[in-house]
Amino acid sequence: MSLKGPRWYTALKQAAQNPNSSLFQLATIDEAGNPHVRSLIHRAFLVPPSCPALPLLVTSTDIRTPKIQQIAHADTVELAWWINATSDQFRISGPARIFAAPEHTISPPVRDAPDCAGIKALEASGIDWETKRRELFDAVSEQMRATWCRPTPGTPLKGGYEEMNDWPVEVPKPSDAKTEKEKELAELALSNYAIIVIEPLNVDWVQIAIKPNRRTFFTREGVHWKEEVVVP
Repeated sequence: MSLKGPRWYTALKQAAQNPNSSLFQLATIDEAGNPHVRSLIHRAFLVPPSCPALPLLVTSTDIRTPKIQQIAHADTVELAWWINATSDQFRISGPARIFAAPEHTISPPVRDAPDCAGIKALEASGIDWETKRRELFDAVSEQMRATWCRPTPGTPLKGGYEEMNDWPVEVPKPSDAKTEKEKELAELALSNYAIIVIEPLNVDWVQIAIKPNRRTFFTREGVHWKEEVVVP
């Protein structure tokens, strides 16, 4: 088998270029076994130069959100990504890794190294996760950066909705900050910003636009992908 990029990745990468196709739903479980799902924005694909068969998906989050501890407890996640423009659905599962600011302590991963071959291949190629985290932070909008300056997500608003009027609306990236206040907010936002890297091991691709519909299971075995055509 070839070590070229898997067929599902080629299709997803092309479909994700549509600016209206950047949102997917990510599911985790907590220590009690309860499921939690939320919508997240796709930030990037990362592919090890030495192994294009092992693409990774990157999203971002606030380090203070419950999903951080949920992933630390059970690092296997699943996402569902509906691409409206092409009528494709991708369900992708595999281990997730969190890369946060150096001042934050993240629980060590519990999954064996072979399942994270893509992440390890990127690290072997010399990727610096802190540099990548800052690069992706700089790429988001000023409005999005402001969200990481808010109080801890999910905590009560004792002052009601009016309390939000005191929150910053826009925050520049650190290199563009001019005043001391802007620098303070930029550093706060950056500190709370983390990236989640997902290593796909199983992919369920459904193609609704094709008649009759098509559905294919992809299972990663080492650095190869096994395809199985199934009933939609």
